[in-house]
Amino acid sequence: MKNSSSSGFMGWIDARFPATKMWNEHVAQYYAPKNFNFWYFFGSLALLVLVNQLLTGIWLAMFYKPSAVEAFGSVEYIMRDVPKGWLLRYMHSTGASFFFIVIYLHMFRGLLYGSYKKPRELLWLIGTALYICLLAEAFMGYLLPWGQMSFWGGKVITSLFEAIPGVGPSVVEWMRGDFNVADATLNRFFALHVIGIPLIFLLLVWMHLIALHEVGSNNPDGIEIKERKDKDGHPLDGIPFHPYYTVKDFFGVGVFLILFCAVIFFAPDLGGFFLEGPNFEPANPMKTPEHIAPVWYMTPFYAILRAIPDKLSGVIAMLSAVLIIGFLPWLDRSPVKSIRYRGPIYKIVLTIFVISFISLGYLGLKPPSPSRMIAAQIFSVLYFAFFLLMPIYSKIDKTKPVPDRVTYK
Repeated sequence: MKNSSSSGFMGWIDARFPATKMWNEHVAQYYAPKNFNFWYFFGSLALLVLVNQLLTGIWLAMFYKPSAVEAFGSVEYIMRDVPKGWLLRYMHSTGASFFFIVIYLHMFRGLLYGSYKKPRELLWLIGTALYICLLAEAFMGYLLPWGQMSFWGGKVITSLFEAIPGVGPSVVEWMRGDFNVADATLNRFFALHVIGIPLIFLLLVWMHLIALHEVGSNNPDGIEIKERKDKDGHPLDGIPFHPYYTVKDFFGVGVFLILFCAVIFFAPDLGGFFLEGPNFEPANPMKTPEHIAPVWYMTPFYAILRAIPDKLSGVIAMLSAVLIIGFLPWLDRSPVKSIRYRGPIYKIVLTIFVISFISLGYLGLKPPSPSRMIAAQIFSVLYFAFFLLMPIYSKIDKTKPVPDRVTYK
């Protein structure tokens, strides 16, 4: 009798493309730790939001006009005249904020359980590249509505590159394609937002997943489940990702969609937090908004930039604040991965880091003042201290014994 897997339609597909093999290797026969908890929802949710951004972005691009004269009007046309256009626009704009919420929680999970430590150093580096790519994608997309905050935010951010000694003004002119943020800038950013960066982003996502499945998922105990296997070669502390975690992820998706839809239908701008009021006014180069600030997910780095009076030093500090995240695998000298078995020093330092990051985000949203400048400087120092002092405090911190097998706390 013929094997059913080698006959029929799927057999025809498998003879030409390894569909079943890929399904088995990456889903059905991919063994994940048994003790995943709440913090392990956010990887799959990031994929969900990515799909939402791609699909809604494609649909919006069908009606959007990347022209300084027509861009704002085309967004209004989408909102008012395109059937369900308002829903697509809010799904995309709200999706951008939710993307960063999910990503920040996903990254925080890595800090909790040491997901960047050996053998996942390359996985963490790819994830850091994804985060940088996402920041660039969000910034370029933010310019496209061509509202007041889009225009002036784009002008402020691109002008930062003027601080580069010698070639700064030429670099800024090259980026903008003009002497000011203008029609050429909008066209460039539109092309990069819908084609250039998404291609790089999807490649990095694919690399991230391949690297993850090569080294295996981390878990709340920080134990490598591949080290103990049964007679069939399956990890003793692992279970197949499908159906166990696909069912769990579907539950997480359901809860996420309830929150996502609640924001879309009842508070799409979230009181100016997701969509600022000035961005509902067309761009006017002759009228500067009272306070210019990027969207909330970029404000921690914007606060670091403003905390340093010297422009070049501020730009270097802002870029360093992002890039230093990728060095965590080599900064952390702790013999254990998970916060469960780390000492009190790391727990205190991580708490201070989270408070500093949130505080910087708040300060970046507010207009500058002397007291806020001092506060931003203090929190900036605490932010960098988390990374730069890690080789010391992670080495001297007292750790607890790590169990041989995963636990279910």
